[in-house]
Amino acid sequence: MKSAPKHQAITSQLATEILAGKYGRTGRLPSEVQLVKRFGVARPTIGQALRGLQAQGLIERRAGSGTYVSPGNGRKPGQPSSLPQLGMIVPYLRHTEIFVPILGELASLARGFDFDFWPGVMVSPVSEARMTVPEAEALCGRFIESGVRGVFFVPFEHQTDREDANRRITERLRQAGIPVVLIDRDLGAFPNRSAYDLVGIDNFAGGYLLAEHLIKLGLRRLAYVMRPLTASTVDARIAGALTAMRVHGLESPRSFVHVGDPTDLKFVRTFSRGSQLDAVFCASDHIAAQLLQTLNRLGIRVPVDLRLVGFDNIPYASLLTIPLTTMDQPCRDIAITAFNALRERLADPTLPPRNLMVTPRLVVRESCGAYLQSAR
Repeated sequence: MKSAPKHQAITSQLATEILAGKYGRTGRLPSEVQLVKRFGVARPTIGQALRGLQAQGLIERRAGSGTYVSPGNGRKPGQPSSLPQLGMIVPYLRHTEIFVPILGELASLARGFDFDFWPGVMVSPVSEARMTVPEAEALCGRFIESGVRGVFFVPFEHQTDREDANRRITERLRQAGIPVVLIDRDLGAFPNRSAYDLVGIDNFAGGYLLAEHLIKLGLRRLAYVMRPLTASTVDARIAGALTAMRVHGLESPRSFVHVGDPTDLKFVRTFSRGSQLDAVFCASDHIAAQLLQTLNRLGIRVPVDLRLVGFDNIPYASLLTIPLTTMDQPCRDIAITAFNALRERLADPTLPPRNLMVTPRLVVRESCGAYLQSAR
């Protein structure tokens, strides 16, 4: 599997650190020479990475002085500010890369409308590191103490008590009179809805469009792969895929959904060997990338032996050994919609809870086999 370009990976890492307030005391980033040493890359690569941060409005470069966090991006909750404050809680960034650009867009929008923006994210060199529920609850306390006007919240997933944890966090903010806008997913299981505004893509339509695309390619035996305790958005995608299958006259197999670790050879063998599948949907691009590696180890060729599609269109989806067909999440549109929703909620707290869906976009690449015929 190919990794993302080095400059994009560095931009993503530095953006995460900036948004977490790592450089809040002085606002000054390490020099280019220090960054070259830290990341083990050439200076032009660092230059590209810093230009990426500038494009997101996260840094400003001062001639003869250095590179600094743009005003408002480096402070943490509790530090003095004359501007009204907005907060964000993102428990996990590592394998859900859509939240990095969403954070950047929200920070930029906040500055444009004279708000301070203090995201709460987990920054760690450990790939599986994530914010814990107690850390999120402590962050809520700091938001409340500092008088935050509103909070964007990406609910927890991948843990058994996630629904209770999500409700405790939002209820604490609600009791403090702080409006909450959920991003990407609701607090509990699909199709239940909470009493909060929710902004994300139309996941049902995304699942439907991916399935319809595969069916139009002549594929009939389909399966879905996901990790345990995945967010409710995935259930909506599965529902969309199953609906598309019924509309096109296909029966829904009993074993359509396979829940497990895509890096586990034994798990992947259970559905890929002897099942005569045509194609596999993956709950995310990250799962698809891992599954692609495992299938390769098993001698199963994508897309010749098995077609594969992901979801999210994260930066490295086009850079895999087999570029990935996926569903694009328009991060900028999500951020704008969420920001406007919170401003409207602040202006009129009596508005009913809203479900604001942004339209996803199908991105066709080699992994679905769409180009096999033209290549022959």
